[in-house]
Amino acid sequence: MPTMARGCIAEFLGTFALVFFGAGAIILTRAVVPGEAAPGSLVTVALAHGLVLGVFVPACMYISGAQFNPAVSIGLLLIGKQPARTAIAYIITQLIAAACAAGMLVFLLGSQLANNDSVRLGATLGSFSMGETANLRGLFGLELIMTFALMFIILTAVVDKRAHKVAGVAVGMTVAMCIVAFGPLTGASMNPARTFGPAIYGHFGDHHWVYWVATILGACLAALTYRAVWQPTEDTQA
Repeated sequence: MPTMARGCIAEFLGTFALVFFGAGAIILTRAVVPGEAAPGSLVTVALAHGLVLGVFVPACMYISGAQFNPAVSIGLLLIGKQPARTAIAYIITQLIAAACAAGMLVFLLGSQLANNDSVRLGATLGSFSMGETANLRGLFGLELIMTFALMFIILTAVVDKRAHKVAGVAVGMTVAMCIVAFGPLTGASMNPARTFGPAIYGHFGDHHWVYWVATILGACLAALTYRAVWQPTEDTQA
């Protein structure tokens, strides 16, 4: 099988799992008490996202790099870690996988459970992105900083050959950390695909564009920081 095809399959499976199990955890924790989050649900949601990445990153990283995130793919492209055609193919695959995962949740759980006004199909929406409590400055800044942190850990703890390989553990813990810290405010997306999947079923929110611009900018800033400070000199010269 061609390398590109193998990579796209890995990206599809990993992104599908992230959205399916991540959004599914949000749906089920809120379904326990209709209209409210169940006790401990934030930790449950963070754990679900972290565990998915903890197992799928090492499973797919030697095939595609286990990116599962358009912002990460663009960041890697920016510093020459992958060619443009690979980044484009992976981004398209990630978005399709996210849409399929959200659709599968609706199909299996039913719209009444999965896509009601309370759970919103596990969309990455928070108080800063919706209604009267919307805070554009806070939403943009938090998503940018969280994505910077995620991209930085991916580059320094996973991509860099000098790192002690903890792969999925480092990435999963970073995502879980961000969800616990700021999930109620922004949804702690850090990933345009994770936001895009539920959004196409009616949950774009008031500032959907932020989940693209802020996350991509955060990933690119982290990639440039890595290249300027952490990347080995011989790699920079190459």
